[in-house]
Amino acid sequence: MRVLSWLGGAALVALAMSPQAQAQTNRFDGNWSVEVVTEQGACDRAYRYPVIVQNGQARYGGPESFNVNGRVQSNGSVSASISRGQDRANVSGRLSGTMGRGTWTTSGGRVCSGYWNAEKRG
Repeated sequence: MRVLSWLGGAALVALAMSPQAQAQTNRFDGNWSVEVVTEQGACDRAYRYPVIVQNGQARYGGPESFNVNGRVQSNGSVSASISRGQDRANVSGRLSGTMGRGTWTTSGGRVCSGYWNAEKRG
């Protein structure tokens, strides 16, 4: 279930925001390495994926396609979802400086949950 292994990337997704809020969120712009770990359920154990955040919006930096929707608040709070086909996962957590951490859970088909770690690379 590849969508589940990219959940941390969803955590970095930001929607269009006011210029002031966007300027604050832009401190999270750059290349991120996101590790996603399953703690419960029959999903893949762990993956690491590249994520690119630009102007507060995040996109997967790899070859696959995902639907992402979410926001990074100016204080670093993350609330997002990611889906691919019928698979969907909800993500929450916090970014701080060049690091981030949070949790994820699936909805729909397979029931899995775990945590994600993110590290800014550039």
